[in-house]
Parts: sequence; C-alpha cells; structure tokens
Amino acid sequence: MQWLMRFRLPQGISKLIHSFHLAPQLRHYQPLSGVEAQRWSEHNIPEEFNFASHVLDYWAQMEKEGKRGPNPALWWMNSQGDEVKWSFSELKDLTCRTANIFTQTCGLRQGDHLALILPRVPEWWLVAVGSIRTGIIMMPGTTQLKAKDILYRLQLSQAKAIVTVDSLAPEVESVASECPALKTKLLVSDHSREGWLNFRSLIKSASPDHTCIKSKMEDPMMIFFTSGTTGFPKMVKHNQGLAFRSYIPASRKTMQLTTSDIMWCLSDPGWILAAVGCMLEPWTAGSTVFIHNLSQFDPKLIIEVLFKYPITQCLAAPGVYRMILQQKSANLRFPTLEHCTTGGESLLPQECEQWQKRTGLLLHEIYGQSETGLTCAIMRGMKSKLGSIGKAIPPFDMQIIDDKGNVLPPNTEGYIGIRIKPIRPIGIFMGYENDPEKTAEVECGDFYNTWDRAIIDEEGYFWFLGRGDDVINASGYRIGPAEVENALAEHPAVAESAVVSSPDPTRGQVVKAFVVLTPEFLSHDQDQLIKELQQHVKSVTAPYKYPRKVEFVPELPKTVTGKIRRSELRKKELGQM
Repeated sequence: MQWLMRFRLPQGISKLIHSFHLAPQLRHYQPLSGVEAQRWSEHNIPEEFNFASHVLDYWAQMEKEGKRGPNPALWWMNSQGDEVKWSFSELKDLTCRTANIFTQTCGLRQGDHLALILPRVPEWWLVAVGSIRTGIIMMPGTTQLKAKDILYRLQLSQAKAIVTVDSLAPEVESVASECPALKTKLLVSDHSREGWLNFRSLIKSASPDHTCIKSKMEDPMMIFFTSGTTGFPKMVKHNQGLAFRSYIPASRKTMQLTTSDIMWCLSDPGWILAAVGCMLEPWTAGSTVFIHNLSQFDPKLIIEVLFKYPITQCLAAPGVYRMILQQKSANLRFPTLEHCTTGGESLLPQECEQWQKRTGLLLHEIYGQSETGLTCAIMRGMKSKLGSIGKAIPPFDMQIIDDKGNVLPPNTEGYIGIRIKPIRPIGIFMGYENDPEKTAEVECGDFYNTWDRAIIDEEGYFWFLGRGDDVINASGYRIGPAEVENALAEHPAVAESAVVSSPDPTRGQVVKAFVVLTPEFLSHDQDQLIKELQQHVKSVTAPYKYPRKVEFVPELPKTVTGKIRRSELRKKELGQM
C-alpha cells in the first residue's frame, strides 16, 4: 500500500486538495466531449468497445493535452489517515501493470473467470480495469462471504484466479483443494503468504506497457452473483454493453455528472451498484471517484466526511440516509453536496421530506437489478413524485406486464418488464451463465420479467410495490410491504420497520412487522404499543393491511450497503411454522 500511495507519474496531477473551488463553467452538465462520444448513441452502437481504452485512456489523453482539470480520477482514504489520489494517467499506468500481471505472471487469458473479493481498497479499481483491458471476466464478491460461499462461487464459475485480502485467505485455502480450476491466488497485502502471489509486490516490477484488447460489444465483461433470496445465487453475465450504456448521452442525464464532480458511492464493492456508481458512471463523465474505506457504516463519520471534503454527488442505500437522519442534533447542510441518489429498497416518503428539509436537497430514487444495471430513475432536473422510482432510463422500454408478458394499462399492479424483443437493448444482462432454464424463466413474451411488483401512472412514472416474493397474499388481498412500512413510519414510536409475510393456518399469510423503536418508546408497555401501532395503520391505510403480528427488535438485519435483509426475516417466520 505504501508504494501505491507514493506512486506518481512525472506528469501526475494528484495533489492533496482539501479545499478547491469548482469552476462555474464546469458546474453545469455537458455531454461528453470527444469525437467518439459525439458519434455514438443508443441508435449508433459501435461493434467494438472497451471501457479501459475508450473511457479511462481517453481521459488520460485529455489530461496530457491539458483538457481536463486538476481533480484526481480516484481519491481514496481511510480512518487511519492514509490517502491515495491518482490521475487518469496514473490509473492507466497502474491498470496496464495489472493487466500484465494477469497475462504474463498468472497466465490468464481472455474469457477466463477471476473472483474479486476485496474491501474498499484502491486495488479493487486496478483489478477491475486490468481485467477489462485483458478480457478477463471479473466476478466481484462482498468480503462478508464465508468459506462455503466462496466454494460455491469458485466451483460454479470454474474461476481460474482469485484476488482477496489477508482476512479471507484462510477461507479460500480451506476450499481451494475442491476447486481444480483455480490456478492462481493473488493476495492484496503488505505481507507475503505461502501459496499466494503478492499483488503489491508484483505491481512494482510489472511493465506499464500493455495493448488493450479490441473487445466486441457482445464480449463478456463482468459476472455478478445475485443475492440468492430465492434458491442459490445465479451468475448474471454482462457484456461490454453495461459500460457502454453509461456512455450513451440519454443515459448520462440520470445524474448529469461532469469533470468537476466528486462522486461518493457507498455501495459494497461486491455488488453491481459499485461497478456502476464507483467506476462506470463517474469515470465515463471524467468525474472523480471518492472512496472512504468504511469498515462499517458510521453515520457520524459519513457526516464528517461530507462536511470535510468537496463531495458534490452521493449515492447510497436508503438505510444510509436513514441513519444520517437519525442523528437528530446534527447539522446536515453540507457545503458542496449538490445531488443525492438512492436505491436498493423502497424509500419512505417521510424520509425524502425530512432529507430535503434538513439538507435542502432532494433524494432522487433509482431502481435496478444485477441483471439490468440502472433501469429507472428520478433523473436530475426531472419533476419528482413523492414515492415514485421515476421513469425508464433509455434505451430501456419498461412496461408493467402480467406473468405472460402482456402489457397492462396504467394504474394496474403487475410486474416491471423490460422489452427485449425484437431488439435486445444495450446494457441488459446476457443471461444466467450455464443456466438456460433460469434464463428462460425470466423471459415473458417480448419482455424480461424483473418479478418486481409495481404500477405505472399516465405520465410514465413507476411506483415500486415490492419483490414478487415480498408481496403478501392475506385472505386474497395482495399487500406490498412498503405500504405498511410507510404507514408505520408515521408513528413517532417507529424508528425503522420491515414487513414480511408470516404463515397463518387460517389466512395462509398475514402481515408481520419487525419494528425498531425510537428511544422515547423503549420503556412503554409493549402489548399496549402493539395495539396502538395496529390501530394507527388501520387509520392511515386500508385496514386489511394492518400487521396482525408485531415483533420489537433492537435492529434489523442488513447488508453492508444498509439494505434490509427481508429474506432473513421471511426465513425466520417460515421456521416458526
């Protein structure tokens, strides 16, 4: 790490900039400059595209010609005071070195699978872009994976290499003998370990001379494992189109990033949101990617960072914003923050209102899946409708469909579908790797069926109701969890809630709410409080939606990005049958 922190090219522009003023002429969204950017669109798609050469190397050239400002491309730090700032030119050098490590030292080739299980460390970006340069298919994973999770992924993917850190090395070693395809283990560490190649040692001596492959648009680029809420995780394979979609002018209107933006995406590196929000979207626009190596989500630290550093855009799960809002005494008027985006679960309208009141900023919702990337959004500058996830992001044609693929009229509940016939849109996944049956299950007529429930209004705004397997069917009534959670959130006793179905011998399913109480209500009589909450829900929404079961819990199970793990709560209920 120390060598990487000291790494500088002669023409490097990485400087410690704790306070700088954004040029007024750059604070407005402008389409990506350059000949290629002007020529390409969703209607004019090139045969060849590679994110490393067409985006990262393009900006490195702009720096060389003095056509990009002094902001770094990657700005990383941790709580121990370590800091890394790399320009696009430095990133080009380092990712070319990484590409040579893969091909020359590890013997990897285009099409090979590489498992990437790293926390928020600078090497994650080097491995990601190095993989793209060589055509190696990167498979990110969260560092919360255990040995059996790693074994499943390595065996299913037939991965030939893995890159990870010291803490996970024993987990990998415990299963490596059961993974005959695994030939190379790379460790990101300041220390050596027997049986592992040390990435930080290798990159010092690796050559920076590398020729990026000429990848076709349909060539595989990344594989993401789905969260596995139903069955085992599936391998979601994306081609270069996932990156090219961030290049399309119509898609770039979502966040309208510019070269002077400092973008902080708080997603765990194991998920597609990190690939899109921490790399593809900001770097396509020439923006700075800001990263803090958060070991855990500390709202006080996040607030401190937003005040201390000139971050202009933030992307995080609703749970992150919720934790910030719970800091009641905190001043949330962040001096440089201009745009906030959230996605990953349903956002409560009250939280949007509170955020706007305390920060002066709107919370813009986005929606997507591992299979689709960013799909739907309240785009920057677009009229917002409280509770809506916005409109479809081009080139996707999104409709509400039934389970046969028939398009439903406005204000009718159904599934979110993306049209894939007669032309499959750029940016949607290629399919589930080695699983044509699962791929066929999500193809309904002319549409990819997300199996997410929603409605669309007459203006094309979508309203998310919940996962198909989240929707509760109680005595014939279909109830979306968000509807009940929104109602509960209006009661002063409720700090946070998660609603799932619970088995019932008479009704089949009933609504159950897991509730985290606000401090003022912790000492209240719980039986009386349950009755009060039930009556409250009946009074603010249709009475059949009220939670017949309520359980008070100290906290809700969440992913590292702050997303509520409803699957765990559902399993808990099923285990109590």
